[in-house]
Amino acid sequence: MKLHLHCVQSDIIWEDKAANFRLVRELIQQTNPQAGGLIVLPEMFATGFSRNLDVTAELPDGPTTEFTRQLAAETQCAVMAGLVLKSDAGAHNVSLTIAPDGSTLCRYEKRFPFSLGGESTVHAAGTETKTFEWQGVRIAPLVCYDLRFPEVTRDAAKQGVDLFVCIASWPIKRVQHWITLLQARAIENLAFVAGVNRTGTDPDFTYPGRSLVADPHGVVIADASDRAQVVTAIVDTEVTARWRQQFPALRDASLPE
Repeated sequence: MKLHLHCVQSDIIWEDKAANFRLVRELIQQTNPQAGGLIVLPEMFATGFSRNLDVTAELPDGPTTEFTRQLAAETQCAVMAGLVLKSDAGAHNVSLTIAPDGSTLCRYEKRFPFSLGGESTVHAAGTETKTFEWQGVRIAPLVCYDLRFPEVTRDAAKQGVDLFVCIASWPIKRVQHWITLLQARAIENLAFVAGVNRTGTDPDFTYPGRSLVADPHGVVIADASDRAQVVTAIVDTEVTARWRQQFPALRDASLPE
């Protein structure tokens, strides 16, 4: 199966949801994504990486979820978006994926809040690895700092994942870590890996963009450089299946091939 993956690298406007909704729509309209694809928006795409829960945190039927539903319906693509959702258990930094019919394909809560940036003081840690299927492709979401913890992707690899998608607000001072870790997660799991980062600045950090897609060999097949844009790559499950047959690392680790 082949999946068209559209990575939206936006220059997020600080704590302004309406402006960021308009910005994403403009970028998508320039791309004309193919129906049936997967559109991916960065971590906390509607607000930036703010710790102000009065601005960021929403109930599950809030404006950012509704915008994501509308975008999925308009494009006839699944849309993966980063936002903060609150419940009785607290506020979580979430990767939410919605199908064109408005149903929720996956809600993944970031397992490792970024303590260095103060995130762990406002966002509760998730506890579960999640995977879902879209267009015959098994997908596992990650959120930013999760990328540094290989046990997260290895847990998902046990479920036969073809594609890992990490949404992020990853600062420029550690851009080499970002690129290297995305490639490493691809190589060790014999899977496609997409990293969707923001560009621009906020009150705390400067962001390099560098949203990219790596194939199961770790080869970068799409790179958004540092400007606001949408980059597209094709994820082909035949590529992962063929490589896993040729190179038995997952079998040797007693994981699904």
